Amino acid sequence: MVVHVALTGATGFLGLRLLRRLLTVHRSMTVLVHAGSGDALHRITRFFELTGASEAFTAGLPGRLRVVETELERPRLGLSGRVFQDLADGIGAIWHSAGSINLEGELPELRRTNVEGTRHVLELAAAGRGRPVVHHVSTAFVAGGRREGVAYEDELDDAYGFENAYEHSKFEAERLIHAWSLEHARPVVVLRPSILVTDLPPHPELPSHPLQVVERIVRDARRGPAAGRQDRDGRPRVRLPGHPHGRLNLIQVDHAADVMVRLAGRTPSGGVDTYHVVHDRDVPVATVVTLLERLVPVSVELVAEEPKDPSPMESLLRCYPGLTAYLAHRRRFDDTRVRTLLGPSAASDRVDLEYLRSGLAAPDRVPAGPPAMPATDLPSARYS
Repeated sequence: MVVHVALTGATGFLGLRLLRRLLTVHRSMTVLVHAGSGDALHRITRFFELTGASEAFTAGLPGRLRVVETELERPRLGLSGRVFQDLADGIGAIWHSAGSINLEGELPELRRTNVEGTRHVLELAAAGRGRPVVHHVSTAFVAGGRREGVAYEDELDDAYGFENAYEHSKFEAERLIHAWSLEHARPVVVLRPSILVTDLPPHPELPSHPLQVVERIVRDARRGPAAGRQDRDGRPRVRLPGHPHGRLNLIQVDHAADVMVRLAGRTPSGGVDTYHVVHDRDVPVATVVTLLERLVPVSVELVAEEPKDPSPMESLLRCYPGLTAYLAHRRRFDDTRVRTLLGPSAASDRVDLEYLRSGLAAPDRVPAGPPAMPATDLPSARYS
């Protein structure tokens, strides 16, 4: 049976990879893009051109993709009743990848996109005659402010609070998913990736990834007010709250997209099936610190608490608590369900310093540095 798939967020960092993978198993697709955001088909085509697709493949995209401009924040996705119903009736599966990843955003703003947007995608799913399965891209960081221990796939509570409003909004979206699935007796697949990264060098026509935001903040801070103290080499010294044994889960975006599509190919249970799409080896925070020092001429020192006498640069970095909070994390994301279903193929290639550096700086402007520190095994904006 041919299943027609709709995808939101198709021009985003993850959405483009999901689109590429989904096009290997579906002849045609509908992409729901933000109204007024520009020529989505051109941006999609440029991504495939820049990442090595053949001319024959890119030439065929207009015939394989139907682009529908929508507004996630509005009921019926901002469409007329007739267009909305026609869209709903023609869909056999929905992938909801669009959302705001603004870690510094306010909760009301993020709710409009991440919670209300999810509500309206579910409205689309409920209106269709084909009862499409919903595949909802969430985040492993709905685990919230828990900094130690293990976060399990079936856990969804707010007992630990949240590091930022983004986490909170994605948590609320998942709660909405569970309520909708129960009310309509419909299956939903929830996919929780950790921090998505790539070794593809930055390009002005490609969407950025989360670590590029970190690098940009530090670089802007370096251009800002006087930095204060310096290290022995004359580099500005920056003290950031963090844990010396902290760790982050970073996973290659292409591998994550592949795992998600493979999981979606399994028969759902009928309720909400939740999967952690994470790396089997965490990256030490010390590696991330070394990465920042390679990219920007600063010396980073991890400290237990916010400095009481911050330099101008440290004061500027305090404006981004949604990012710096993760330097203190030592928790682990359990992915037993994924590994049981997919076996060894669920494992990702190693993410190390050289991999991360390749994805943050073009080769001709990467400064020289000491030998790369590998990732070691330890006991992861606006919607498109």
